Amino acid sequence: MEKPQQSECRKTLVLTGASRGIGHAAVRRFSAEGWRVFTLSRQPFDDNCPWPEGAANHIQVDLGDADSLGMAVADIRKRLDEEGGVLNALVNNAGISPKLEGGKRPNSIDTPLQVWRQVFQVNFFAPILLARALFDELKAAQGAVVNVTSIAGGRVHPFAGSAYATSKAALASLTREMAADFGPHGIRVNAIAPGEIDTAILSPGTQDLIEDIPLGRLGNPMEVADTIFYLCSNAASYVSGAEVHVNGGQHV
Repeated sequence: MEKPQQSECRKTLVLTGASRGIGHAAVRRFSAEGWRVFTLSRQPFDDNCPWPEGAANHIQVDLGDADSLGMAVADIRKRLDEEGGVLNALVNNAGISPKLEGGKRPNSIDTPLQVWRQVFQVNFFAPILLARALFDELKAAQGAVVNVTSIAGGRVHPFAGSAYATSKAALASLTREMAADFGPHGIRVNAIAPGEIDTAILSPGTQDLIEDIPLGRLGNPMEVADTIFYLCSNAASYVSGAEVHVNGGQHV
């Protein structure tokens, strides 16, 4: 039996880390454009979220747990199969950045190996595992993958710990590798590297970094979401293997 064809005007996104900040803004951006958004988060769906079909399209998952991730993938693939088996975009936004008491950054000398493993499982391994598991669905749609890295992946950051920073640097490198490997199958892979974005989880002292930002202000989560949307859209049909800095020039 042939699979049902996906409606041309109804694209589908899988987004991790959707419960707050950049992820929350991305859901709003894609939903406003009529996309169906499968949200993946450690948190249950919040009834206060303003997008349609939110509860029905939410999947609670612990990306740091292999069994939980496996069950989530099976659920996603089942849902996609019901609508034609295509996935237009995967956005790997989820990330964890452990802090020490008082918000201090864990350095490369003292961070326990267990913490390194946990951070890399969520920030690095989960993105490639999801992309590989959903490869056929992405290929069917000639879709796009966007990995969310960080300005901390390219410099020592005053708040981001060593495990977080190196996991994001590794994710940036992985993005290039994926672009080379997935590209021949029609799948574009890019990354965005946010800088200091004004969210509810800002570290104390972030305001002090504004003087090092050429644009002289913090970023807005929707500005990051707009960049993610662009990379997933037809407007970026010849963009692959890029890491777009969304930081007001802070990286220069």
